[in-house]
Amino acid sequence: MNSYLIVFAGAGLGGMVRHGFNVFIPRLMGTEFPYHTLTINVLGSLTMGLLAGYFAMRGDASQSWRLFLMTGILGGFTTFSAFSLDAALLYERGELLAMTVYVLSSVGVSIAALFAGLYVMRTLG
Repeated sequence: MNSYLIVFAGAGLGGMVRHGFNVFIPRLMGTEFPYHTLTINVLGSLTMGLLAGYFAMRGDASQSWRLFLMTGILGGFTTFSAFSLDAALLYERGELLAMTVYVLSSVGVSIAALFAGLYVMRTLG
């Protein structure tokens, strides 16, 4: 099967699960704090760690399964899991400065970019 279709199928499932969390958790815990996003990011990162560790130790999963589970389902569920894995890999390679720059710039620049996008759209409107 084409790798793009594999990722597409997984991302659809991951997105559906994310939507379920986005609906269920605020009903359960309220909307004063983004518990739903925090839960998604933590669970996605935990799952990414479990899968990456399993694949590294066992190595018996095909590339199609890796794409479906990690890029597809987890990518549709949360991209924070990929960010977390990248940060962990930099740390494990002993590249602490690179990891720190990556984490701080990813969070800081992403938030700044969101505000820039909001500003542009509000200015145009």
